[in-house]
Amino acid sequence: MSIVRAGAFSAISTAARLISGLMVIKLVAWFAGPEGVGKLGQFMSLMSLLVVLAGGGIGTGIVKYVAEYRADAEKLQRLLSAGLSYALGASCVMGVLTLLFSRSITLSLLGDMRYESVIWVLAVAQMAIAASNYFVAIINGFMDVRRVATIYVLGSVIGIAATALLAYFFQLYGALLALVLSQAAFLTVSLPLLRSSPYFDRLFFRPRFDRAMTVRLFRFSVMTLTSALLPPLVNIWIRNHLAARFSWEQVGYWQAVSKVSEAYLLFITMAISVYYLPRLSSITERATFEAELKTAYRHILPVVVALAGMIYLLREWVTKLLFSEHFAAANVLYAPQLLGDVVKISSFILSYIMLAKAMTTIFIFSEILFSATYVGCVYFFTWRYGLVGAMYAFLVNYLAYLIFTIAVARNYIRKM
Repeated sequence: MSIVRAGAFSAISTAARLISGLMVIKLVAWFAGPEGVGKLGQFMSLMSLLVVLAGGGIGTGIVKYVAEYRADAEKLQRLLSAGLSYALGASCVMGVLTLLFSRSITLSLLGDMRYESVIWVLAVAQMAIAASNYFVAIINGFMDVRRVATIYVLGSVIGIAATALLAYFFQLYGALLALVLSQAAFLTVSLPLLRSSPYFDRLFFRPRFDRAMTVRLFRFSVMTLTSALLPPLVNIWIRNHLAARFSWEQVGYWQAVSKVSEAYLLFITMAISVYYLPRLSSITERATFEAELKTAYRHILPVVVALAGMIYLLREWVTKLLFSEHFAAANVLYAPQLLGDVVKISSFILSYIMLAKAMTTIFIFSEILFSATYVGCVYFFTWRYGLVGAMYAFLVNYLAYLIFTIAVARNYIRKM
């Protein structure tokens, strides 16, 4: 399957997820204003962390090794049996930890104990989310983009219905609850689609400990933990820093522009993760590898530039449509954020080499390093330029990360 076809299917599934996500933000903007959107961002950071880590965060490893082993039935069976046992055990641990620390999580993120029961639901939902992640990763590893897209479209439809119903009756509480239930609902779609696939095997559902495969998956757990844990924690710190330096209303403006950026980039990042991770994992020849990277830049980067330019030109309309007229002050934040988006995607294409080739040490080092430099940049630029400095920090940090990923890519290709 080509990157163009994969991108088309990814665009369909991403559009469904985007509509679902934007509906939540729009409803919260109506009911709670900028402050509510700021607190929604805190909960979404927690969600993004726990959803990725559900089942031990082995989804990326499953995708990589399924892509490598799909022609070797014995290795594939060992991998998936080990992966299932790993996911089930890890989801139980994550659920228990979330329950134990629910009070602290609620107070630190939302500052209101009325929302603790949402954290309880999130803890209980860990096993369903882990199973869904496992099934989707298998399908993705076989590069069955059509089924992956179908899962996300149908799952998002369920999510939209849950959001509309619960937010209408329970406002912000209902919107937060809908986020959790929407993620768990993906299991009701992913399992039937996997069972109907031509590569399905009942042995996928037989958990078994395999030391060699478990060690390989554990390496991806560590990488996933690092990449999933640091960004939400950094964003939580940034929100608290901006709130202390300015106000929660200002945090809402920063959050609004960040969410617009995150929303349209979903189309790109989804295509990269669905197509390039399994594709780069399976390539061993230098010429083919270089050609694949060139194809990525030729097809993806112009799309990012065009989308960023369109968002900038329509920024006032976009802000009013997605949020409300009370967010007009956010319009001055778009330019540096959108420039940073272009640089971000340029670096992401190359960063997938570290995942596809299991460069555990250098990947973890880069995540820690550039999370730390981002915090430093935010502190300096907001001190120097005010709220817009947070966007300058985003741009400068990704420029540095792009230089780093170029060096990593050149070094790997030279050694092939």
